[in-house]
Amino acid sequence: MALICAIVVLSTGCDILSIEDRSDPNNSELNQIINNPTPSDINTLVTGTESGLREELRIYHINVGMIGREMYRFLAAEPRNTADLLGKGNSQLDAGSFYITRPWASYYSVIRNSNILIQAAKTLNEDGVFTDEEYNGVLGFAKTMKAYQYLMALTLTNENGIRIQPEEDFSSTGDVLSKADSEDLIATLLDEAATNLDDAGDNFAFSLSSGFESFNTPETFREFNRALRARVAVYQEDWIGALGDYLPESFINVNAPLGMGVYHVYSTANNDMLNPVFSDPQAGSGDSWVAHNSWVDDAENNDERIDVKVVLRDEAASLDGLSSDYGLFVYQNQTAPMPIIRNAELILIRAEALAQRNNAGDLDAAEDDLNIIRNNAGLPDFNRGIGGQAEVIDEMLNQRRYELFFEGHRWIDMRRYDRLDELPQDRTEDNVWESFPLPENENIGS
Repeated sequence: MALICAIVVLSTGCDILSIEDRSDPNNSELNQIINNPTPSDINTLVTGTESGLREELRIYHINVGMIGREMYRFLAAEPRNTADLLGKGNSQLDAGSFYITRPWASYYSVIRNSNILIQAAKTLNEDGVFTDEEYNGVLGFAKTMKAYQYLMALTLTNENGIRIQPEEDFSSTGDVLSKADSEDLIATLLDEAATNLDDAGDNFAFSLSSGFESFNTPETFREFNRALRARVAVYQEDWIGALGDYLPESFINVNAPLGMGVYHVYSTANNDMLNPVFSDPQAGSGDSWVAHNSWVDDAENNDERIDVKVVLRDEAASLDGLSSDYGLFVYQNQTAPMPIIRNAELILIRAEALAQRNNAGDLDAAEDDLNIIRNNAGLPDFNRGIGGQAEVIDEMLNQRRYELFFEGHRWIDMRRYDRLDELPQDRTEDNVWESFPLPENENIGS
């Protein structure tokens, strides 16, 4: 059905990258789904929107993993991985290259889908087909998805900001916002969504995938929303808000598994997709995913995460003057789920906010949270010495490095703390980038 490919981002079969080739947004198919939708259309849009979150995660994790010097993607057929992304010689990040245009297109396709979903649900509510609670449930979901995709875009472009996509005008684009205004937009969307979810009743009028297991009602989905809001709060250095407003309403739980959370899920079913970053850890040098040796070399003795997340290779992988002895094994099979946000990150967010609060911080409480993470990895308690607050912050960043390895955080964390110059570099002429450029061609609304 043409409508599905024109509007809904599915996991396969629709080219979301050819944005300029999209059908006229005022065509009859779009008008039909906005002005005469059915509840079944809502469910289809939700499914497509959720599926679209997974598009181009492969490129995103290569981008942030390589610049953050967590890993290398060795691919002889794609030299930009080890040149552009690592700032080799005179290399620069190219605003027209796949590594920014494709993730950007993916994010804005999901944002556009979410806007269409909002308008379709509004019609059903005005026509009396959806109750106010059902309508609020759609709003809570769609605004959360929009905020999450804006946030993903901003983690790449950073100081270059993001472009706002008008909610009701599908044929135009909005202004490019500053980083601060972009963060405010994301925070506002998440807060609006939380209010909608408060008024959404006991159940959604649509279904979510197994990646949202335990978070598939308005009440529990709101906990996921508040978890994302806590992430944004620490990015904004809003330590008080993270501790007082957002974490308490999230799913943070020191007695629950660290892996509890919301995930991208994959399967071998027809029209689904496989985990895009799974690879044989022993694969040949010319097409391999490997960990940066420093991640193993810098680890504490007996850190159990080392044996879980990487594999010692039979032979070192080498390409373009770089090498690694360890294959990536964070995602250990082709259908392994990938976290959007999980309990371990929330505990580490709380440790960070506690350490930073009121300048001096609540260091004892921060240590307690850090020791939950450490003990789970088989490590003894951390006890700060004369370094005080700075020492606790160092340990917090270190635990984020090892607990959240290859989950998309290291580059952002080191950038937040102005420590990019501390990242290891294996070639003397390389650079560590702070931001990706905005894509040179932003046909995100046409």
